[in-house]
Amino acid sequence: MRQFELIEAVKAYDPTADEALLNKAYVYAMKMHGSQLRASGDPYFAHPIQVAGILTDYRLDTATIVTALLHDVVEDTSATRDDIAAMFGEEVAVLVEGVTKLSRLELQAEHTRQAENLRKFILAISKDVRVLLVKLADRLHNMRTLQYVKPEKRERISRETLEVYAPLGRSIGIHSIASELEELAFEHLNATARVAIQRRLEALKLEHGRAIEGVSREIETVLNEAGIAAQVKGREKTPYSIWRKLQRKSVGFSSLSDIYGFRVIVEAEDDCYRALGVIHRAWPMVPERFKDFISTPKSNNYRSLHTTVVGPGGLRIEMQIRTEIMDRVAEDGVAAHWAYKNHSYGFDREAMEADGGRDPLLNLRHLVQVIEHGEGGEDWVEHAKLEMYLDQVFVFTPKGALITLPRGGMALDFAYAVHTEVGDTAVGVKINGELKPMRTALQNGDVVEIIRGAKREVPTDWRSLTVTGRARSAIRRHIRTSERDEFVRLGRATLEQTLERAGKSLAEVSLKPVLETHAIATEDDMFDAIGRGRLAATKIAETMFPALKGQLKAGPERKRIGNEHARLFVRGSGLTPGVSIHFGACCSPVPGDRIVGILEPDKGLTVHTIDCQSLADFADDDSVWQDLQWTPQAEQDAVAAARLRATIRNAPGVLGQVATIIGEAGGNILNLSMAHRQQDFFDVDIDVEVEDARHATMIIAALRANPSVDTVDRARG
Repeated sequence: MRQFELIEAVKAYDPTADEALLNKAYVYAMKMHGSQLRASGDPYFAHPIQVAGILTDYRLDTATIVTALLHDVVEDTSATRDDIAAMFGEEVAVLVEGVTKLSRLELQAEHTRQAENLRKFILAISKDVRVLLVKLADRLHNMRTLQYVKPEKRERISRETLEVYAPLGRSIGIHSIASELEELAFEHLNATARVAIQRRLEALKLEHGRAIEGVSREIETVLNEAGIAAQVKGREKTPYSIWRKLQRKSVGFSSLSDIYGFRVIVEAEDDCYRALGVIHRAWPMVPERFKDFISTPKSNNYRSLHTTVVGPGGLRIEMQIRTEIMDRVAEDGVAAHWAYKNHSYGFDREAMEADGGRDPLLNLRHLVQVIEHGEGGEDWVEHAKLEMYLDQVFVFTPKGALITLPRGGMALDFAYAVHTEVGDTAVGVKINGELKPMRTALQNGDVVEIIRGAKREVPTDWRSLTVTGRARSAIRRHIRTSERDEFVRLGRATLEQTLERAGKSLAEVSLKPVLETHAIATEDDMFDAIGRGRLAATKIAETMFPALKGQLKAGPERKRIGNEHARLFVRGSGLTPGVSIHFGACCSPVPGDRIVGILEPDKGLTVHTIDCQSLADFADDDSVWQDLQWTPQAEQDAVAAARLRATIRNAPGVLGQVATIIGEAGGNILNLSMAHRQQDFFDVDIDVEVEDARHATMIIAALRANPSVDTVDRARG
């Protein structure tokens, strides 16, 4: 796009645009990028021009177009923020600075940093959505030219696009950009699946091609005869949207409605409902497929009527009925809002709500609210991926208050949406006056009443009964509080045992000086740190009794997984407080193993690996089985004993070789016993302290490489 073409494109929709500012930005960006080249070999300046061109399609204001032209000059040239402010004004400088900061956030890095960067990313774009609009256009052009970068970088950028940028685009209603981003990322991440879907699409289009044209004409004719001016557009579904449906619903696609939808564009909102009535009189409606997003818009301001009918020739047809403005907003979201509000700075929320719409930034504002009031860390990654993609359902409290949830939301999502206290005390649910299981998915129009009890321990499996980030964050926070109490008890017991071995006790000295020395706020904080393995009990003991310094042996940095405090290491549905939990000696589970529990009377819950041979004894009794998972404490801060069963040569020095191999691989032999001895070989059981299942596998691989070891594997019962 040449300079005059860009100016003409902006002036076509905004005759009052500052032409001089646009020209100055164009020339300045071209000068600053100079001889820089892109991976494709093209001049670098071609990129900001294309980004600006993309944004003119959305009729954005002059400041945004100027920002698009300048969005990389601070990052990639000698230009500074002050230079931008002096030449183009503070508004543009703020926008360019915002885009520059986003460019420096690596969203697919190591997981903890990724979570923090995503948090910063969302908070940054919430301040001025134009920053996100420029960044989306920037990402779109980069995706269009992604074939020129190295494969590993291509995969990282595509995954980041699919997991962050496309969902953010949809969250503010810019479906046109989001859809293209999804398709481009899908092409790079799963080209085989995309080609297969495209071939199937072509076959279905050949089969239904004439029908599509005929359906469009017949719908228009029926509406025109009823006095409704309407335009019918056919809309082909994208390969990625079909792929997501196949993944989500595990179904095939073979009918017209699987690949094609029809948009009926009318002149006024009243015409939408009139057209709906005419269409339903002309063709049978498919039950439970009608949705009214005009009276109840989505939070990204999407408004439309949805229905499915059995149309001409018995074909199942999906339709969306909307006005032209609704159609533009459906495609362009926040960008359309800017165009219709004359490119004013900020958002005229009151005027928009008077038009029947909602704040187009509601999704972003909700994300920011969750970020600012939650726990942080990985919650933001999970929350963004869950909620930015999901469609919504609209349900009501018994008093008629509207609650919006992602599709698939359940009773606990509703409870926590009302108030955290309601969620924490929920014991049951009535849906439309009937008692229902807590895992019941809510439907549009449901009236939901939460049955509350006294505040009590929240079961860990409740997270599987939720889909919203808010509910999961609240449950996780509640569980962490309960886990803290357990760690405090464990830490106190550990310190008491350390002191007891030295002939001392906690009661002998005040802990206040100890807390001050280690900069710890409270005694419980200290015990919690000891219990989690973050603070050595020996250090505290030596601070309490300086004479003990050098006399105490430090315990292991990581907690040993065992039957004592077993509840710290496993979690799962139905774990009753107080039930005895122990680990099966038959298979010796370690973190990383898939595990299940067997609950037996007078014995408690025994934890087994999923492939333990002992489980065959309980195959016919489903009632004793419980799904279990390892806790983060087990996976991050603990060691466990894995039992290895080996057959080794009966020769001098072989056991020494085995011990050396295990030690060099970072294992620690806890016990060794002969199981069966022959003339040339003998069987041995070795209990080895390992970090997790992967560590055990590494040790096994090292042992198998030794010619004196005939066979070795984990004991499985």
